[in-house]
Amino acid sequence: MAFSELACSYAALILHDDGIPITSEKIATLVKAANITVESYWPGLFAKLAEKKNIDDLILNVGAGGGGAAVAVAAPGGGAAAPAAAAPAAEEKKEEPKEESDDDMGFSLFD
Repeated sequence: MAFSELACSYAALILHDDGIPITSEKIATLVKAANITVESYWPGLFAKLAEKKNIDDLILNVGAGGGGAAVAVAAPGGGAAAPAAAAPAAEEKKEEPKEESDDDMGFSLFD
């Protein structure tokens, strides 16, 4: 993330935390007060984002996307394939090899 984007993100979060409406002017004012120079279009973009999205939802769902979608995809051929695929995984857990002790091998390191 570029420094300008980061500065505007923090400014929007500060405004949200204080319960102040997020506008491009207020974002620009906070960024300027922090002695940070950003391109003039960044505050407007972040203000538009704040109008369209709920900031609380964005905060709570950070990192929620991505890898979870593969789990929800059904196998072609119907729903019967999913339980069959889960059964071997359960059996593999039951068949975990026991750790062998030195006594089981017929010798010990300290004999």
